[in-house]
Amino acid sequence: MNQWDTRFQNETFVYGTEPNIFLAEMQKKLQLSGEALAIAEGEGRNAVFLAEQGMNVTAWDYAKSGLNKTEKLAKQRGVTVRTELVDLNEAKWEKERWDEIVCVFGHFPKKLRTKTLQGVKEAVKQGGYFITEVYSTYQIPYKSGGPQDVELLYSPEEFLQTFSDWRIVHFFIGEVTRHEGELHNGLSHVIQFVGQKRQE
Repeated sequence: MNQWDTRFQNETFVYGTEPNIFLAEMQKKLQLSGEALAIAEGEGRNAVFLAEQGMNVTAWDYAKSGLNKTEKLAKQRGVTVRTELVDLNEAKWEKERWDEIVCVFGHFPKKLRTKTLQGVKEAVKQGGYFITEVYSTYQIPYKSGGPQDVELLYSPEEFLQTFSDWRIVHFFIGEVTRHEGELHNGLSHVIQFVGQKRQE
């Protein structure tokens, strides 16, 4: 059992059941639709929210206990989310499979981050979006959530270089306040990125 499986074992939703504020704002702005994939989705709050907006949503996580809670939350909200137990180290990224891919506070070692962002780039359909909010390398002193290891945090260059040939809809690095369950609380330093894959 990995650390996330252990973290999600209890009944409490440790990051709450409401969607990430930034994701909700972007959904309203962009009117997202179609096939959505939420990666490193944890207990399902964002996947369930997207399903409530009428999308066909798949949630990936490598904690079975998190996926179980995703299914429970979806049932409570009267929607369906397809859950898949996926270790991103071994993820199969189908070319131009998804209308949207979402990653909210998904933090991984540098090598896996690079691989995952490249996988996302491959798997989004032309005209589709990648939406993410993550902690930046400046987050540690804030002590309001996220890894306490700078190697697991993001720099802006990772997004701006990887997606340099996409349309950048939104990019932000700086302070926001987040109150998400027990583990994300207070002033935080984040990176927000929304990119749209160009039509060829």
